[in-house]
Amino acid sequence: MDLGLSDRVYVVTGASRGLGRACAELLAAEGARLVLCDRDEEELKATAASLGGSERAIAVPGDIGEPGIETCLVAAAVARYGRLDGGLISVGESQSGTVMDLDDGAWRMAFEETFLGPLRLARTVGKLSSREGGSVVLVLSTTVRETVAGQALSDGMRPGLAMAAKTLANELGERNVRVNGIMPGRVDADRSRTPDAAGGRPEETRRQQESRVPLGRYGESLEFARPAVFLLSPAASFVTGTMLAVDGGLSHAL
Repeated sequence: MDLGLSDRVYVVTGASRGLGRACAELLAAEGARLVLCDRDEEELKATAASLGGSERAIAVPGDIGEPGIETCLVAAAVARYGRLDGGLISVGESQSGTVMDLDDGAWRMAFEETFLGPLRLARTVGKLSSREGGSVVLVLSTTVRETVAGQALSDGMRPGLAMAAKTLANELGERNVRVNGIMPGRVDADRSRTPDAAGGRPEETRRQQESRVPLGRYGESLEFARPAVFLLSPAASFVTGTMLAVDGGLSHAL
């Protein structure tokens, strides 16, 4: 299938590693041009170079939790490539903890970094996308639909962001800009290989987690990137306001 991505321009955040990088690589392979964002400037520049250099990808280091970065990213896309067709917005990880244990400061920080920052970028991309139509995809998690023990900040922020994205899809529909969310489960990206906080036994933790997945395994980064890139592309031109689980059946909710 031709996804229609050739020479279209997308902002990709969280682009230097894990799921964000997998999506950037697939977008580039499909002919898209990219503005990449991440906090690690060195890794980000290396990623941009590996995708073909400035003809295909440019690096704009930054943290989407910081006000103003959304304007920089959109301006960079238009200045370098002359257009903007959408964005893949990776929502950062939240601090672990329970509702009872996390203080007000942790909640305020999570709101800025995992709710307001991604929403600002989604609004800006939606407002300035090409008149041919654009697409915004928010990388969320299964906590949109189900709680996860010890992840109170994620449980609290992501459902609200998902509903805001649904509302934004309604508001931007008349401009032919689509807004969707994608909810990864256990994917074999960078963070899946780190020791678990409880006991430093990643292999044991992984076996336990895999036993809860109906397909019996973690997903691969490319298995996440394919549906994410499809949602970004013109091939998904009648899909908006949707939250798509890519989790091997892990989520028990509809």
